[in-house]
Amino acid sequence: MIAGDLFHRQPLLRELKEVNYLFGSLSKTQVVLAAGNHDYIKKNSYYRTFVWSPNVHMILSSEISHIELAELDTAIYGLSYYEKEKSEPLYEKIQIKDNCSYRILLAHGGDEKHLPFRKRYVEAAGFDYVALGHIHKPQELSPNRMIYAGALEPIDKNDTGRHGLVKGSLKNSGCRTEFVPVAFREYIHMDIEVSEDMTGYALRTQIEQEIQKQGVQNLYQVILKGFKDPEVQFDLYHMDTFGNIVGIVDDTIPAFDFLKLLANNRDNLMGKYIERFGDAELTSVEYQALCEGVRALLETKRG
Repeated sequence: MIAGDLFHRQPLLRELKEVNYLFGSLSKTQVVLAAGNHDYIKKNSYYRTFVWSPNVHMILSSEISHIELAELDTAIYGLSYYEKEKSEPLYEKIQIKDNCSYRILLAHGGDEKHLPFRKRYVEAAGFDYVALGHIHKPQELSPNRMIYAGALEPIDKNDTGRHGLVKGSLKNSGCRTEFVPVAFREYIHMDIEVSEDMTGYALRTQIEQEIQKQGVQNLYQVILKGFKDPEVQFDLYHMDTFGNIVGIVDDTIPAFDFLKLLANNRDNLMGKYIERFGDAELTSVEYQALCEGVRALLETKRG
């Protein structure tokens, strides 16, 4: 079951043919899919007229409808998007209209602009399982009953954690599910602690070691923490040894000894500048301004 957004835009005809070949090659498997808000069905969408393999079933209706898989004694309900946004709570108004033993809801949405729903209303509809799409990170709204499988692979740097699919079984005793990780790589937010004696080469070496430890196949957002020597300027452009760092954020703080600087410069511009910030606790912006100003004055003094 694919709960929408198989594609991130309107699929081309050749793309549907490729996907259909792969689905059709599955043995003893029925595939059910719907269009989400990214691959919603436009007037000229190939979704409208495409002929799928016999084991592939697309829910094309813009209103709640269902298909029945007779050999599985199962009915699957859902709808497809025909526009980017759909704010009606249609999943809360479903009426069961089948005689199957098992019923599944294939639902895409969950926020205010994309078919919002309240969990208790969908639970009360009587589905054995609700397969949810739209949210990229896996999350379980109700154990064994209502689950966002998430994207099979992370698609941006904030899609951290495991990614995969949900495998389940429906029996008379109920539904049982398990999460199956299949993603080749993860996005990882990695904090690197910086010390005052750390040079640029030492920082690069530490980043290399941490990436090797957590996996060179993964993608990293690196956040530098701690205090660094005010004289050191890290060349962040050359820190990406393996080509898998999507960004580096320098949140380090220059380790200035402001009390010593003030004592040695009380009668000049440096001292007056430091004094203007007072003794109160500074905001992050004020502290950054203090550090940048002191650095500029030190460089001018040396010049």
